[in-house]
Amino acid sequence: MGAALARAAQWTAAGSGTGTLEITPLNESLLNQIVKFAEDFSTRHPQEAAFVFREPLEWKTQLGSSVFGEGYEIDGATVQSEAKDKDGQPLLLLSASNLKVHSFDQLSHLLQIAMERKLKEAQACLEANRDPIVKILGSEYATVEGEGTSMLHLLEKVKKDDDPQAEMKMKIFIHLHQLDMQLLNSSLKHISQDLRLKPAAINNEVNLLKNFSGKGEDTVLESLEYTSDYTFSNGCRAPPWRQVHGEICYLIIKPHDTDPLCITCSTAGVFLNGVSNSKEYHGVTNILCAKIKSLSGLGVTDFTFFKEPSHEKNDQHVEEVAVVSGQSPVFDDNTEKSVYEKRKRSAAKIRSTDKKILEPSTKWKNIGLPTAHNKISDKFEVSESSSETDEDEVQPVRHQEGSSDLPSEYWGIQKLAKYLRLGNPTATVIALCAMRDFNLAQETCQLAIRDIGCLEVLINLLDTEEIKCQIGSLKILKEISQNTLIRQAIVDLEGLQIMVKILDSPDTDLKCLAAETIANVARFKQARRTVRHYGGIKKLVGLLDCVSVRSTGLTTYQAKDTERARCGALALWSCSKSTKNKEAIRKAGGIPLLAKWLRSSHVDILTPVVGILQECASEPSYRLAIRTEGMIENLVKNLSSKDEELQTLCASAIFKCGEDKETRDLVRQHGGLQPLSVLLDNCENKRLLAAVTGAIWKCAISEENVSKFHEYKVTEALVGLLSDQPEEVLVNIIGALGECCQVPVNRSIIRKCGGIPPLVKLLTGTNQALLVNVTKAVGACATEPENMMIIDRLDGVRLLWSLLKNPNPDVQANAAWAICPCIENAKDAGEMVRSFVGGLELIVNLLKSKNKEVLASVCAAITNVAKDEENLAVITDHGVIPLLSKLVNTNNDKLRHHLAEAISHCCVWGNNRVTFGENKAVAPLVRYLKSNNPLVHRATAQALYQLSEDPSNCITMHENGVVKLLLDMIGSTDETLQEAAAGCIANIRRLALATEKAKYG
Repeated sequence: MGAALARAAQWTAAGSGTGTLEITPLNESLLNQIVKFAEDFSTRHPQEAAFVFREPLEWKTQLGSSVFGEGYEIDGATVQSEAKDKDGQPLLLLSASNLKVHSFDQLSHLLQIAMERKLKEAQACLEANRDPIVKILGSEYATVEGEGTSMLHLLEKVKKDDDPQAEMKMKIFIHLHQLDMQLLNSSLKHISQDLRLKPAAINNEVNLLKNFSGKGEDTVLESLEYTSDYTFSNGCRAPPWRQVHGEICYLIIKPHDTDPLCITCSTAGVFLNGVSNSKEYHGVTNILCAKIKSLSGLGVTDFTFFKEPSHEKNDQHVEEVAVVSGQSPVFDDNTEKSVYEKRKRSAAKIRSTDKKILEPSTKWKNIGLPTAHNKISDKFEVSESSSETDEDEVQPVRHQEGSSDLPSEYWGIQKLAKYLRLGNPTATVIALCAMRDFNLAQETCQLAIRDIGCLEVLINLLDTEEIKCQIGSLKILKEISQNTLIRQAIVDLEGLQIMVKILDSPDTDLKCLAAETIANVARFKQARRTVRHYGGIKKLVGLLDCVSVRSTGLTTYQAKDTERARCGALALWSCSKSTKNKEAIRKAGGIPLLAKWLRSSHVDILTPVVGILQECASEPSYRLAIRTEGMIENLVKNLSSKDEELQTLCASAIFKCGEDKETRDLVRQHGGLQPLSVLLDNCENKRLLAAVTGAIWKCAISEENVSKFHEYKVTEALVGLLSDQPEEVLVNIIGALGECCQVPVNRSIIRKCGGIPPLVKLLTGTNQALLVNVTKAVGACATEPENMMIIDRLDGVRLLWSLLKNPNPDVQANAAWAICPCIENAKDAGEMVRSFVGGLELIVNLLKSKNKEVLASVCAAITNVAKDEENLAVITDHGVIPLLSKLVNTNNDKLRHHLAEAISHCCVWGNNRVTFGENKAVAPLVRYLKSNNPLVHRATAQALYQLSEDPSNCITMHENGVVKLLLDMIGSTDETLQEAAAGCIANIRRLALATEKAKYG
């Protein structure tokens, strides 16, 4: 962020001290992005967040000691973090108003607790640390103007650095460099918005400059006139069909000593036209002119112009030559050199935001070539809500900066552009072929095609009747549409609609190219919606309808058939990331065709077909179809393919389909568990590993599959993968281990393989999906006393208890479930629970949750806590009885089961039985006996037995018909249920006898 702060941020004059950040929209935007980066750093990069800065970031803070809480030692106005560096020094130290921060982890936490004051704190920090990278990494990483920042340059630094933390520094520097680029791009957007010209501004400048034009010696120009006297209502003088391109007016400027110059003024800047001695408009140039600046000494403004780049074969491009000041000495005499230099720098900044659209050749109108701007303005698309997700990230619009830095390919493509616009069909085809000789995978070439207006011409060529021109254009569009910015431009120019129309063409090659280009373009939501809106999904599904599926030696016709299907599948793969498109593919009859092609032996067609299936497998209807159409067998078969991409997609499809038991059984029956186990050895390909571990996780939900995985030593392999993995892989590995722990032998294997410590360590993470799985896995391991000893020694129970404060209800529930076996298997469970300060109050307060799973798990935990008399007394004081009583009116059998158990164990302390009766908890419990769940019966009978020790409760039970219900359960095969039912009836009977005796003597 050093470069962004130095070049983009707006600072006040330093004066006698250091400068401060001005209060401007640009600075506010930069600060917000920096704060978000710092806040999220510890979550996104936990290892780098622990790195201790070379020197602390130090500033005067407005925060007081009162905002700090857990994790900090507070002594009056002094605060220090419990986290220390290797020398025992705190990583955060607040002394009076002076704050020192030594790591991103502490910086992230500080911004979170600062809340609404975080922006002010960030501003104060940056003002006090103008080059924070130096403080973080050292002076060798200082922001030096003009120094190279390429990856090779950075690698050279790492090679020369003997520091053992050099690799960690490199990672942090890359993250900071990426932030720098983001900030600079953001500032460029703000600057470009400020640089837009308006008709009123141009008119004012022209009028002022006219006052200093004429025949006198002190004048700067001989004359300056508009080409048109007519002004439209919006202040523009350009015709409406040119206003759509941002053009405002045209000027004829006559210097004292040169030929007249023809100028175009637009919202983007000021342009010198191609022919300077004509009063007619001849089209905008490619090089922006500088914005109007003040003339030194006169207090007025002037235009600075630049020559258009030459297209003649032997001409050399003239870079940033001021036409007026360069061709007119008289003009130069009235202009200070320093002002001119300043204007040059400003012009370079404006040029980076320019975008120009060239008109298509009029010669093409004979073969039905529409103009690009007319197509855009004819109609616009109505937006619709959708659950689609974007693969493309939002990218800033980029243009080639600085003509001196542009490679020869840029100008070569520009020369070809005129043949595309002005030539006949034959010349156009030749130009298209010549353009394909350039490296179109290179971003410079891609953006050159867009910037010089070729993209519009290429799209217009698609709408002609010349098949060769259409094919040539599509071949280029297919290559350059790999670029995110080009994809967006194609959609903006309505190119997708034409490509969808081409899918109806009788020419197979043309259809294939159109489908492949659609596949590239449809990587973001708007594009996918456009394809569906114009009927593209049905047409693409139609491309799959071929007869060449099982053929190995294909004829020429069959090969074309297969290629057509492959291209259609590629396009459908991109489109299938949209929920509505998934439904459209199904309705168009795509599922049987996909099942048909899944039997193919050709990897080229299998890859996109399986790609579609694994995208669509998120929908229940597709999972059912994949199972019923017999596709699981082929997915399993292709797990053994030599193509890693195909293996990844098959495993991903099984991962998603594995939500259903029938599918899990089919994977086992077709022999899919063994190849999944083998693929765990490929730990270098992280995408493949994520898909495979995910498939194993879901398959392991079925206990029969866990037994098979035990044969293949999957548990040992999973434990071996617990270190140095991306979070996406870890989530799946831990999920699989949690399911494998259903079998007792696997719980021992995890311990023997050293898996308990890394599992406990992961309890300190922040990834919610990972925490859900790791709490379940730790809880499953804790059912073994030997495992529990290790978990307790590693402080795992305290970590589980702290996760009860996590805002995610799934994490809360799994943490509470995990606490239950920890208490059951701890040596001194009562003392262990009491050692957690505030822990009992926390778990009681969770009974206020609205989530049924959280409530059930907390009731189960309270059941175990209440087994210790002292702990039961504490939770009673915290109001556990009224809170449990409020939950009794529930129909959820899982909650009923654990709630009844909790009530049963809480009854044994003090007057808790009476309190339950007073809180109207008894009558609803009687209704639990009507449930079909035997676990509910047992727990309820035990609770009623305990409650029946109070006479008032006996009366309530009897009035609600408990005796008849319990009599039926005395004959149960469950001895615990028998005894509880009989005991409750006995208490009710004794009360009745005592009442009769008292009444009749």
